[in-house]
Amino acid sequence: MEIPAIRNDYVEEVMDAAKIAADEFASFSREKTDQILKAVYEAAFNNRFRLAQMAHAETGIGKVDDKVIKNIIATRFVYHDIKDFPAAGVISDDPETGITEIARPLGPIFAITPVTNPTSTVLFKTLISIKTRNPLIISPHGAARKCSIEAARICYEAAIEAGAPENCIQWLKRVSKEEVLTFMAHKKTALILATGSVGLVRAAYSSGNPTIGIGPGNVPVYVGKTADVRFAVDQILISKTFDNGTICASEQAVVVSKYNAGALKEEFKRRKAYFLNPEEIGLLEPIAFNRVQKVMNAAVIGQPAHVIASMAGFEVPEDTSVLIAPLSKVGMDAPLSFEILAPILAFYEVSDFEEGIARCREINRYGGLGHTASIFSNDEAKIRHFAETMNAGRIVVNQPSSQGALGGTYNALQPSMTLACGTGGKNITTDNISARHLINIQRIAKRRVTICREHHEQGAYCCDAHATAAEIEKVCSRML
Repeated sequence: MEIPAIRNDYVEEVMDAAKIAADEFASFSREKTDQILKAVYEAAFNNRFRLAQMAHAETGIGKVDDKVIKNIIATRFVYHDIKDFPAAGVISDDPETGITEIARPLGPIFAITPVTNPTSTVLFKTLISIKTRNPLIISPHGAARKCSIEAARICYEAAIEAGAPENCIQWLKRVSKEEVLTFMAHKKTALILATGSVGLVRAAYSSGNPTIGIGPGNVPVYVGKTADVRFAVDQILISKTFDNGTICASEQAVVVSKYNAGALKEEFKRRKAYFLNPEEIGLLEPIAFNRVQKVMNAAVIGQPAHVIASMAGFEVPEDTSVLIAPLSKVGMDAPLSFEILAPILAFYEVSDFEEGIARCREINRYGGLGHTASIFSNDEAKIRHFAETMNAGRIVVNQPSSQGALGGTYNALQPSMTLACGTGGKNITTDNISARHLINIQRIAKRRVTICREHHEQGAYCCDAHATAAEIEKVCSRML
């Protein structure tokens, strides 16, 4: 069935319902909101297996077991991270400064969700929106519509049963591109949470409404001279094979010191990695990357290594973990050096640490600015230098980049399914996005007495002519 370009009545109906829900939600106490949050979390967590199965069956991307883990991160890890966050009422009161801070909701949030992490992103964005009393409108990727809507439905029914406002969660069953743009630009949309293609995120930023978007993640991983080679390979494979490489923080290129390049290759081979020859690289490039549009080909996203090889016209063992392409260049002359969300790795040998940093920076510039960089090293000085040199919001050290960047498992980064990239990726922040990004903070500023030293010595009251002697003495004792 063909959808009209823009159904204005439908758009207004959805936005009016969201605004009514927002007005009601804003009056809820923190205690009541947290009761709803807990109910939504429990319903989402209890359906983690079924939603993972639905996502895999509908999209044909990744692995069911890994999608279960994504759903666990998006629910249990996120819930325990945000449940005690003060997202309603007074969040701080400083008698010294006279400043009281009050958390206020933003209003209706328009959320775009991807095909790579469909149910986990819906669950994540729902929890942080419920916590902050913001109604949510979900626009799912067309290739993951059924599983995304089911995730939203589960959350909505649990929220309503727990006392949430009607229409606190809505979803768009089938919409045109023009309607998505209309929703993003609507005057009642308070914020856009955009997770998707570069073009879609740019459109969100151009909507005229506040937007939290993400950038691509062309992640280099440097394996230094002091690294434990066997450990490094193990961690890289844990990450790059996770859901067949569909996390945007997964490693895209291995940069290795010549001192342990040979050992690294042998360990990769022992772990079922397949090193491509020049002819196979040439066959794989047009299958994995679209040079005209300068983006990865959707057909390879989240597919197993042996399936991708077969698509390219050559065969590898079925148990191949990753395809590794030894390269000497970065950029359009070497398409496999770009972000490809699949078990494909570029591989570069360098003579020393400085050349390694230069190569990592070069990879980072081609579609990964501000996102994530990874290093395996036991030299603290070089780890710090690497971090200070790279333009990346997350520097992941001696751990799998995918899981490390998502936070909450291998480190104390905030658990999130939305990883912002700062100004390098044309985002407003480098944070792992969470509930604290979805509130307005209202500040009550009370009048206080301030007297400067010069005027005090002259016996004058420069800022409050009606100050009492006791007030003057109290203020001046602090200032002097």
